[in-house]
Amino acid sequence: MGTTQLASVPEPKYQHLKTVIGEALDSDFAVGEILPNERELAARFGVARATLRQALEQLELEGRLQRRRGVGTTVAPPRVGVDVSTTQHAWPGVGDDAWQPQDSAADVAPAAVARVLETGTDEQVHVVRRLRISQGQPVAAELLYVPAGSVPGLSAIDAPAGPARARAVLRELQHLVLDGQDRSVELGSARADDAKELDRLPGAPVLVVTTRYLSAGRTAAVSVATYRADTCRLTFGDSVDLVMAS
Repeated sequence: MGTTQLASVPEPKYQHLKTVIGEALDSDFAVGEILPNERELAARFGVARATLRQALEQLELEGRLQRRRGVGTTVAPPRVGVDVSTTQHAWPGVGDDAWQPQDSAADVAPAAVARVLETGTDEQVHVVRRLRISQGQPVAAELLYVPAGSVPGLSAIDAPAGPARARAVLRELQHLVLDGQDRSVELGSARADDAKELDRLPGAPVLVVTTRYLSAGRTAAVSVATYRADTCRLTFGDSVDLVMAS
């Protein structure tokens, strides 16, 4: 990326700078490549560092850049499609599943989840933790809440802990007949534990996708998946993608 001086333009200078840097990202940088530091970039473009920061922040919001702790600002990979349609008809872990089981533990579900599952406020359920990885980076973290009644054949002896235990819960859940599922999507802020797993700062914008799995007229499981808002886009089955960017 050579030296480029910005002339007077009618739009805000940082907007024009954002366009120039965006074009450079397409032609001069590879995914994952670290950008020069702010001082060097500001000198190359002949702008104040405050203007540069505004442009970089806009590119980060659009998912073009990622700021990684201990690394710097890197070129972001293509956004991951998140299918929020109701056309999918499979239990978690079935088929071409992009999630990696991490572990499973018995715990009390959050009050909102317990109400959907119709479990007691102090009743423990199986909590399966999974991660979704893209381009070598975690882009989403999921907590899958499964009542004991949905997996009656599960044996603690077969898989006591870790990923093996998580896979055992998923396999047992698949013995049920899946009647359907529904989803909701909302914009939220990363909690401390989610931020750590997703390599983000606490409070960073995230997409929270809640999925309810139905079997035999009841809720058999609830998934709460937290996606990095800067690396994901929403898709609706065969319809046109809705890209979460300005």
